[in-house]
Amino acid sequence: MSGSWLIRLMADGAVIPIVLIGAYALVFKIPKGKRLQAYARILVAGLTAYLLAKLIGSVYQPEAARPFEIVGQSAGALYLNNPGFPSDHALFVTAITWAVWFETKNRPLTLILAILTLMVCVGRVLALVHTPADVIGGVIIASIGALWYVNDRQLKSK
Repeated sequence: MSGSWLIRLMADGAVIPIVLIGAYALVFKIPKGKRLQAYARILVAGLTAYLLAKLIGSVYQPEAARPFEIVGQSAGALYLNNPGFPSDHALFVTAITWAVWFETKNRPLTLILAILTLMVCVGRVLALVHTPADVIGGVIIASIGALWYVNDRQLKSK
C-alpha cells in the first residue's frame, strides 16, 4: 500500500497532537480557580465513557475478527489484541475533544481537535484495524460520557 505511511500517521500519529493540544488547553485555558472542578468533571466523564465502552464491548462485538484479519493483510496501524468494538482510539480522542470544548469553549482549538479526531477515526478504518461501526461506537460512547458536562452546566443555571 503506497499511502501506508499516511494512513499510519492519520490512525496513530494524529493522537499525539490531540493529546498535546488538549493538555495545553486544559492547563492554560481554564482559569486557576476553576481547574479542580473542571478536572473532576473530565475524570468522571472519561471514566464513565471508558467503563461504558468496556461493558458494551464485553457483551456486544459485531465482528469476531478485525478487518485486516478478514482480508488477510497486515494491520496498517497499532491495535490491541481484542475484537475492536468500540475503538479505544476514537473513544480517547473524542473524550479529549469534548473536554476541551466544554471546559474552555475555545472554538479554534476545539475545531483543530475535531478535525484531528475525524482524521484518527478515518485512519483507523483505512488501516483496517476497525470497522466504521467500531469508530462510530467509540465516538458515541465518549459523547455519552460527555453528558456529565451538560448536566453540570444545567445544574449551575438553576
